[in-house]
Amino acid sequence: MQQLVGILLNASMHRGIPRCKTGQESLANYEEGAQVYGLIPVFLKLEDIDLETGRCIAYIKNDNDYVLIDIPIPKVIHNRAIYVNNSSHLRISRLLNIGIIVFNVCNRYGKDEIHRRLSSNPSLKPFLPNTDTATPTVIRRMMKKHNDLILKPCRGSIGQGIMRLRKVNSNWMLTYSNSPSIGGWKTITLNKEQLPPIVLRRISRHPFLVQERIPLAEYQGNAYDIRVTIQRGLQGLWQMTGMYAKIAPSNTFVTNIAQGATAVPVESILATSIPSQSPLSVIQCIEQVTLEMAWSLSTQLPWLADFGMDIGITSKGKPYFIECNGRDQRYGFRKANMTSTWKKTYEHPMAYAHHLLESDAYRRSLPPSYHYY
Repeated sequence: MQQLVGILLNASMHRGIPRCKTGQESLANYEEGAQVYGLIPVFLKLEDIDLETGRCIAYIKNDNDYVLIDIPIPKVIHNRAIYVNNSSHLRISRLLNIGIIVFNVCNRYGKDEIHRRLSSNPSLKPFLPNTDTATPTVIRRMMKKHNDLILKPCRGSIGQGIMRLRKVNSNWMLTYSNSPSIGGWKTITLNKEQLPPIVLRRISRHPFLVQERIPLAEYQGNAYDIRVTIQRGLQGLWQMTGMYAKIAPSNTFVTNIAQGATAVPVESILATSIPSQSPLSVIQCIEQVTLEMAWSLSTQLPWLADFGMDIGITSKGKPYFIECNGRDQRYGFRKANMTSTWKKTYEHPMAYAHHLLESDAYRRSLPPSYHYY
């Protein structure tokens, strides 16, 4: 009998399932990937899990529609939700305590924590930009060491809140935005290297990092970085699912797709942007470094199985870690017309779920019937 695997979603996305309105998350890809390994995905939210009875209510695909069913809590759950409150984390901890495997149990670690943990691995230090906690004193010290800096919130996504400090001739310039998604970027000149109020205000309200900006390779005059998806698969081992380049728009330094960057296959731009290296050698180097990073993080943090890593690369082909996302949005592969790789980003978590079910000594057979609502 086919076993069930849970896909844990935030309540807002879960509500859209009957109308097939789940944003960038593809339920069909989960279903297709799970079928390869004899699994059936069920889509649930935390509020519908009853820890006392050991049952839950979840959506399952029935012909052309999604219907709610009452089932035992799946033995293995792939977490795609983000939780910020303590009560949700407590419920997940209780799931783990009763023997339910939740992988990617925490998928939102601060950029400062990730950098600190990677820095503890000596072999990775050559691939990490100079990074520190952003305070006025630290920023000024970094300005004496580097002519180009990035300031970014420790907890943030899609490029929101990011700022750039760079020295142009003898002047320091700050580029920032209140609404980057609508192109509201502003550049001001610092007065005698004094940090402007917008910087002081932002770093006082939320934790920020200040980081040496890597001189990124450019394609047709625009900087780009590389998104690398690293996942666990059928044998439980880390593997690279794929990578694509994110080319920044002409009017900004930000390479987030949500801020207008263009996603393209890596191979199509490496030959012209890094002529001193073969595309294959660059790709192999990136793969080796990101796999080492995933392994290193997984030895320190529990139940990780999925990373979207942003890797900057210089014009000479050297890779540098920028940041990573434990809840990779995946749709960049689709935008880069890499459809088969996009589907693999959903299939590999299902392969890992199969691995966990097969290796779980406490697994039990699910009952043959479910209660439809």
